[in-house]
Amino acid sequence: MMFIKKISFSAIFALATIQGSIAQELSPEVRVQIATVLNEVARKEISIGKITIDSAKLQKNELILFANTNCSYIPFRENNVLEIYSRVRTLLTPDFSNCKVKIYANKKAIEDLIPTALKSRKEKGTISFTHKSTKPLTTRLSNPFAPTKGLVNRHIALWQSHGYYYEAKLSRWEWQRARVFQTVEDLFTQSYVLPYLVPMLENAGANVLIPRERDTQVAEVIIDNDNNRDTSIYSEINTDKEWQTGSSPGFAHFRNHYVDFENPFKEGTYRFTQTVKKGKENLAEWIPSIPETGKYAVYVSYQTVDNSTDDALYTIYHKGGVSRFKVNQTMGGGTWIYLGHFSFDKGKNPSGKVVLSNRSSKSGRIVTADAVKIGGGYGNIARRVSPCGIVTENRKSSDDNAPAVSTKLPQIDYPYETSGYPRFTEAARYWMQWAGIPDSIYSESHGQNDYTDDYKSRGLWVNYLAGGSAAAPNDKGLNIPVDMAFAFHSDAGTTPNDSIIGTLGIFQTAANDGIFANGTSRYASRDLTDLIQSHIVNDIRRLYEPNWTRRGMWNQSYYEARVPKVPTMLLELLSHQNFADMRYGLDPRFRFTVSRAIYKGMLQFLANQYKQDYVVQPLPVDHMSARFTKATEVELTWQPVDDPLEPTAKAEQYIVYTRIGEEDFDNGTLVNKNSYRTNIPSGVICSYKVTAVNKGGESFPSEILSVGKAIQTKGTVLVINGFDRISAPADFVAPQDSIAGFLDQLDHGVPYKTDISYIGSMKEFRRNIPWMDDDASGFGDSYSNYETKVIAGNSFDYPSIHGKAILKAGYSFVSCSDEVLENGSVELQDYPFVDLILGKEKQTKMGRGAMALEFKTFTPSMQQALTDYCQKGGSLFISGAYVGSDLWDNPMANQIDKDFATEVLKYKWRAGQAAIEGKVKSVTSPYSVLGIQYTYYNELNAESYVVESPDAIEPATNEAFTVLRYSENNLSAGIAYKGKYKTFVTGFPFESLRNESERESLMKSVLDFFDSPTE
Repeated sequence: MMFIKKISFSAIFALATIQGSIAQELSPEVRVQIATVLNEVARKEISIGKITIDSAKLQKNELILFANTNCSYIPFRENNVLEIYSRVRTLLTPDFSNCKVKIYANKKAIEDLIPTALKSRKEKGTISFTHKSTKPLTTRLSNPFAPTKGLVNRHIALWQSHGYYYEAKLSRWEWQRARVFQTVEDLFTQSYVLPYLVPMLENAGANVLIPRERDTQVAEVIIDNDNNRDTSIYSEINTDKEWQTGSSPGFAHFRNHYVDFENPFKEGTYRFTQTVKKGKENLAEWIPSIPETGKYAVYVSYQTVDNSTDDALYTIYHKGGVSRFKVNQTMGGGTWIYLGHFSFDKGKNPSGKVVLSNRSSKSGRIVTADAVKIGGGYGNIARRVSPCGIVTENRKSSDDNAPAVSTKLPQIDYPYETSGYPRFTEAARYWMQWAGIPDSIYSESHGQNDYTDDYKSRGLWVNYLAGGSAAAPNDKGLNIPVDMAFAFHSDAGTTPNDSIIGTLGIFQTAANDGIFANGTSRYASRDLTDLIQSHIVNDIRRLYEPNWTRRGMWNQSYYEARVPKVPTMLLELLSHQNFADMRYGLDPRFRFTVSRAIYKGMLQFLANQYKQDYVVQPLPVDHMSARFTKATEVELTWQPVDDPLEPTAKAEQYIVYTRIGEEDFDNGTLVNKNSYRTNIPSGVICSYKVTAVNKGGESFPSEILSVGKAIQTKGTVLVINGFDRISAPADFVAPQDSIAGFLDQLDHGVPYKTDISYIGSMKEFRRNIPWMDDDASGFGDSYSNYETKVIAGNSFDYPSIHGKAILKAGYSFVSCSDEVLENGSVELQDYPFVDLILGKEKQTKMGRGAMALEFKTFTPSMQQALTDYCQKGGSLFISGAYVGSDLWDNPMANQIDKDFATEVLKYKWRAGQAAIEGKVKSVTSPYSVLGIQYTYYNELNAESYVVESPDAIEPATNEAFTVLRYSENNLSAGIAYKGKYKTFVTGFPFESLRNESERESLMKSVLDFFDSPTE
């Protein structure tokens, strides 16, 4: 046997020697030529280092070429793989004409690096990462629609980079990244995840789990069976099956703050009862004492026990009505489970509560009840230097296996300190402690280093969520069948020439022998990474920046990519330190598009894993109009919007949401066509928003239109919402390229609804100032006076504000979007008075300005429609911050625009940035305006968008007069004209006035002026 073995080994050695000599005949010149082909293919898509052919061998009748790691960064598709092999074969000498060719990169043949979802032929026997769970963690019952080709029954764990943390070495709380370009990464990625990405995934039906607080509401109310720290009430209704106290620990809120490893979910009790299928039901009720009227996130908690029910019925009573949920209590016990955001009135009201029933589809199971959390609150985890005084150096996620360097601090009695910041700003490590996650998950360092604990906790948290499920069957945890994980980061680094650093994807395949628990290859994470990165880069290039950089797909051992036992991607979207990137990164339009691209990549990946077809949710509708068809009957119409990037994103049905008076929007009514009729009560404002739905899910909401029927109406006013701008702040680049930056004092931009990432104005504009540390960020360094604030943006809800003042003046009103005016779908002549809302509308670029400007105040079609209306004797009220400067002080300004303002609207521009104090006064003129002082929002705040640059406008004709002036300098703030028609124009937005009485006074003056005889 030994002799045979020796012969075998000798033969193998000889064969290898022969093959090696043959492979050597692949000349260096041919290798370079093949590498050139690969580099040419790569340059079409990505920006990476040079690709080389490191080695080659002939194995049987196959020539195998080994490219360096850079080659694996190419997004391989069937077409470019075919191109590569075709071109390579033409480069080979006749000696290899009969050989098959295979190119390897990162230990895989390049054809095997094509994402499975993009292969025309599906490989048999490939194991997918799937779960057999039939009931998700939570299910919304009150929605009038449920997607069937979206993300229903999918559980996605994701997180938004870092967060405020305690740095023991400095004995202080601080950000994990530098303050730069008016934000900090710890908040910047949150501005994508919370307003955009999470709602998109939830609108597709997914359950999204986040290890940071998702509610920016700083108030928090805890209602619990053990004790309540305010006047909130927990109560029970017992029938045949009484509520009882459980035998294991539950939640209790006995402390103002929590130190070391104190766990509120181990300090109290929970309640339980048996489920019933019919008959009388047991109820548990949580009635909060709400500190201020507003919108709050609602979280529930319970315990998972033997025989837990999978359909615990929760009902939330709120300002918009009643919303019901089923919660699968066989998973997720002992932590906060998010149900949704709801509006509540101030105080303690039976109409604002959470109720749990023991009604179930199956009797005899166990339903448990513990605390309910409403709102986000402030951080309540107190930290200090560990008692031993030992601290360790912060290590990067990619260096976490390096030995920790320890330092002993002076022996001082370090006090416990909370952050003093809203909880949504804090790092995941602190949320986890408040949410009952074991300290072995959130503090691997045993309290010595919160920085490393934080990034490690996120991956460990994924496994804890999935513990006991098929994803992590041998781990202890919450039994949630997590389908994938996603870490959203931005990178560092700069370029000297304003080029884009761009988008990097990171995954890891070597851990756990390269497979997940069910046998799926960890290369599924590469598929996920490729799909998401491709959607991001392709969509940015098509819509905003053709030169957006696609970086590599790194298969590297970053902790957040390596540790999760589910397919995971770590995204570095762009460089938050690079001005060229951040000109895009701060723009809400960019944030929406990127988030939608991520959602599409996740959807495509998960649909492929489950071997299902998928449909992408539609874009929001536009061209909206609300008009009276009868005395109190209203018809609402709209148009769907096609997505040029996604053919499946077609609207099939619509949901109309209604808000009556001061209540909130209801759960919606499903309609089959793009119109809706309803009757409204008199004397009350009724508001509507619309979403488009298809089998993939629900779109983002439309703008909000409102109508009101006065009890004894003087007539009907048409309100046109022409303010749909959302944008980044103003930026500049000096001609000599020595300074650049953002000028939010000139134009803060317009957030989508709110901004949760703004920290303060930029203060360092010199490009040559380098980063020294996170307290001295160099170029882009910014103030921090707003970093705990939520900044108001465009609410898309201004017809209701104008309408309320109109209704108060005795007039009815209807409303429409500016697109309806521009395409001629509304007859202005049907309305004696028209109110055009322009807010902060003005022509705005995206990034460096590669694409056309958007948001012009007066488009050519609008100018024509308004001109026709005025010439037929109409009365027109226009208000906006850029009604003059957008037509004069603008590189795109033209004489036609100026003539429209002067000859039709009867004003001319005098100055931009006309005032900073936010005060306006009425002045004596032939056209009376009620003589009071008006104040508008001139500073960033949570209530209304800021008006930082109002316009000064002056009369352009003898029949027009100044009726309002800025108090600080007497510049003309508003004009009125009376001739064959009437106009009333202000250089500040009407809706930005601070209080209701001021708005009522000014609107009454405008309408009284319009009601006076014309000349």
